[in-house]
Amino acid sequence: MSKTREKTLMLTVMGVLTAIVIVLQALAIGIRFGPFSITLVLVPIVVGAAMYGWKAGAWLGLVFGVVVLMTDAAAFLAVSVPGTVVTCILKGVLAGAAAAGVYKLLENKNRWAAILTAAVICPIVNTGIFLLGCLVFFYSTISEWAAGAGFDNVGAYLIVGFVGWNFFVETAINLCLSTVIVRVLSIVKKPAVQA
Repeated sequence: MSKTREKTLMLTVMGVLTAIVIVLQALAIGIRFGPFSITLVLVPIVVGAAMYGWKAGAWLGLVFGVVVLMTDAAAFLAVSVPGTVVTCILKGVLAGAAAAGVYKLLENKNRWAAILTAAVICPIVNTGIFLLGCLVFFYSTISEWAAGAGFDNVGAYLIVGFVGWNFFVETAINLCLSTVIVRVLSIVKKPAVQA
């Protein structure tokens, strides 16, 4: 394939994945397994990261972070605008870049393992950075919320009451759709998928 055609294909695929990220995150606003909307966009982020590397993963993560910031961050924006912006953007960008890094590391050994690992790493990094941002920028607010919910321990509240179910649902969705991701990659990246 010529360089121009390859670049055109990449821009087209990235445009479609960007649109999917925006639409899926906007649709997910009403789906909650806790205080926050579930993240349905980690699958297209993993697809883009696996197809085109860390820059693509970071871009899709950035788009995800901006959509979250605009649609689902009001409670945090009321406490700290800079903390909310940093947390939302950083969690998306790093989740996409980490998924790409893990995929690249394992791709030549076993594409299935690469996708499964990237599909797990993406929500781990997304949730981990979110929790870290909560502790750094919103600790006193989170402490109040924890006490109001009957938790003595802020850490327990963050894991159990705050992000627990969302994290498990997001990870399960990623793992379930991993086979689809591998099929897409086997079509785009011609070499046969290893079993």
